[in-house]
Amino acid sequence: MTMNSKIKIIFFIAILFFLYLPFSASAVFLGEKQSFFVDSSYDSSEREEISALLQRIGKEIYFFIDNDYWDSLNLEEKNKTRQSLQDLDNEFHGKIYPTLTSFYGSEWKPGIDKDSRLTVLIHPMIEEAGGYFRSADEYEKIQVPNSNEKEMVYLNSLYINQPGSKNLLAHEFTHLITFYQKNVKQEIEEEIWLNEARAEYAPTLLGYDDIYENSNLENRVKIFLANPTDSVTEWQNALSDYGVLNLFTQYLVEQYGIEILTDSMRTEKKGINSLNYALKKNGYEENFTDVFTNWTITVLVNDCDLGKEYCYQNENLKNLKITPSFNFLPLIGKSSLGVSQTTKNWAGNWYKFIGGEGNLKISFLGDPESLFKIPCITKNSSGKYEIDFFQLDENQRGEIFVSDFGKEITSVVIIPSIQSKMSGFLNPEPSFPFFWEASATAVEEKEKEEKPNFLEKPISEMTKQEIIFKIEEIQNILNQLQAQLTELNKENVEENQENLSCQRFEENLSYGLLNDERVRCLQEFLKSEGKAIYPEGLVTGNFFKLTKAAVIHFQEKYQEEILAPWGLEKGTGFVGSLTRKKINQLLNS
Repeated sequence: MTMNSKIKIIFFIAILFFLYLPFSASAVFLGEKQSFFVDSSYDSSEREEISALLQRIGKEIYFFIDNDYWDSLNLEEKNKTRQSLQDLDNEFHGKIYPTLTSFYGSEWKPGIDKDSRLTVLIHPMIEEAGGYFRSADEYEKIQVPNSNEKEMVYLNSLYINQPGSKNLLAHEFTHLITFYQKNVKQEIEEEIWLNEARAEYAPTLLGYDDIYENSNLENRVKIFLANPTDSVTEWQNALSDYGVLNLFTQYLVEQYGIEILTDSMRTEKKGINSLNYALKKNGYEENFTDVFTNWTITVLVNDCDLGKEYCYQNENLKNLKITPSFNFLPLIGKSSLGVSQTTKNWAGNWYKFIGGEGNLKISFLGDPESLFKIPCITKNSSGKYEIDFFQLDENQRGEIFVSDFGKEITSVVIIPSIQSKMSGFLNPEPSFPFFWEASATAVEEKEKEEKPNFLEKPISEMTKQEIIFKIEEIQNILNQLQAQLTELNKENVEENQENLSCQRFEENLSYGLLNDERVRCLQEFLKSEGKAIYPEGLVTGNFFKLTKAAVIHFQEKYQEEILAPWGLEKGTGFVGSLTRKKINQLLNS
């Protein structure tokens, strides 16, 4: 063989070697040290970049561990960690990877780094974090300077030696899959809450929640029961977000199948629209609104006798029930109770009424710019439930009546929720006000006996004289009620004026302020001015449409002092210097 022939053979072998490199582009080896960008908000030392050692080359994973953390371990701890990595590698290869990719689809493979393995970086994090995924790593540095240019996820070293580490890896790997299926293939960004919903369901899908004790599901149930009124679609990365989203997703999949999550992954739609698409594709008539409403009823009653859509099938969830907010009405006489609250889109609120006897009336007033839905659940003396719904008008006003309250009907629960927004959820989402009032009127037996017999007749069976008599009686009652209402309004105005918590306004106030004490003071003042100024009388701390309208009424009432100096004829709703001057004058008069 000539020298030239040998050179050609060597050159050919070299070409084959470099052609093979895409399957291991980093040319990694055990003990190799690499630098990685990390999320400083999760890192326990708020670092932005760390150095890490490659501790294991698995079947599908490179396991890197923070160098400083590794050096802090003694020999026994290092051996334990090596064993944990081996167990996690086997679990990922044998169960996590094949299961999740078969349902959700694959990650980007070989991906941006041209390597078939993904990278897992383990480093100390804040205690609340189990791990995270950075989409920045899926872009080239020329696009995102702090990209690690790898398909990778991050796990908290605090939990790497615990059985729950497999839950964390499954959760974060689902985010990696979602990025490829949505961002790369469909060129859209998934809504955060639905991205998290699929990841939250991963441990259940893998069977890790079958044994309830110490499971991820048990943890999420505890979190949910502590704060069930959190919004399903708002994502602030708080513990309560994980609780409510997990329990909603458990219900969604139980009722409609895992296909709802998988089909919503494989469409160019996202968020609620993608779930509606998946529901329709799989032959269901229900949409997201129906599913959410039924879920809010389920977590209250969890009773399959009421209907299969009102209970969990999972044995570990069959006893799950939230505790509603209790409201007690006096047992005798007339009684009423009113509450003003705020809520966000797709958040459940549960109010239970007990006590009192006779006829129960519940009135509701919601923010007119929102779309409320309100189931009303009654429970009778035999323990059986019945479901009704408020019929709200275009201004989100409505009422419902329950007879035999306190006797045949032992309790009533209303579940108001806003179901307006369908996409583009923010962090945080705005809150919107609503108000309910419950009143119970006892029906005395003596009064029943003294009623003329014709009052029990249907109107169609009454004589002309009986109808005239009844109209006169109703008119007398209306006159009495009107007189009582006028007196109550007068008392409320005087009481509100006395109970104002603020006596002077020093700052301008405008539309859009949220949960603001100054706005609460303003609303208290406007309420004290009477129903002609502020008919709703809500004191929420939120400066929205109703408060703005009340300010306009006030400004136009004192037009000469507030508007005329500016050459205005109509109120603006902005609490500026002249408006504040007039308010302060009235407060101190």
